[in-house]
Amino acid sequence: MQKNPVANLAQLIDHTLLKAEARAEEVQQLCEEAKKYGFYSVCIQPSFVSLAQSVLGDSGVKICTVVGFPLGANETQVKAFEAKVAASEGADELDMVLNLGALKSEKLELVYTDIAAVVEAAQGRHLKVILETCLLSDSEKVQACRIAERAGAQFVKTSTGFAAEGAKVEDIRLMRQSVGPQMGVKASGGIRNQHQALEMIQAGATRLGTSHGIAILKG
Repeated sequence: MQKNPVANLAQLIDHTLLKAEARAEEVQQLCEEAKKYGFYSVCIQPSFVSLAQSVLGDSGVKICTVVGFPLGANETQVKAFEAKVAASEGADELDMVLNLGALKSEKLELVYTDIAAVVEAAQGRHLKVILETCLLSDSEKVQACRIAERAGAQFVKTSTGFAAEGAKVEDIRLMRQSVGPQMGVKASGGIRNQHQALEMIQAGATRLGTSHGIAILKG
């Protein structure tokens, strides 16, 4: 009997609220929704990690926050410090933005050490490296994926949601091919309905970042 592709969809979703003007009550509502619908995690700005921790408690819903967001241009030591603080306040996962300027300048060792420093600061927590795929060539996407894998990250992720475009099926396929079967691939940015979500999963995504999780579950 064929498996229902929608059955475990909630457990692939990071229920997301990263807009700059997000209010505490909106984050609290996000957390309550995550508990109600069984989402894997909430993905929120760092200043709300403690609040999310107080609402989610031992619900089983993970807390994900961002590092070097949304540009990725912070100094490495600043990113590492952000990661340490987020971990100390209760974050379970960290989504860091790649140093795009370093990648495009072909300073590949800097890209590597930037990610590796955050991996170390995360102290075993899952780290997702945001590539901002719409700003990269295919060869740069492949380079970024391979560096992230070598540096010890657990996931590569398409987008911040703040650039001109978000996740594309063809980018998910390329990222999956670049990292192989063991590493996670997160599709984020512009995923608004169940059809899009399932397309991303079929292309190789193992996690979805979206603010439309409830609509996606309801089809």
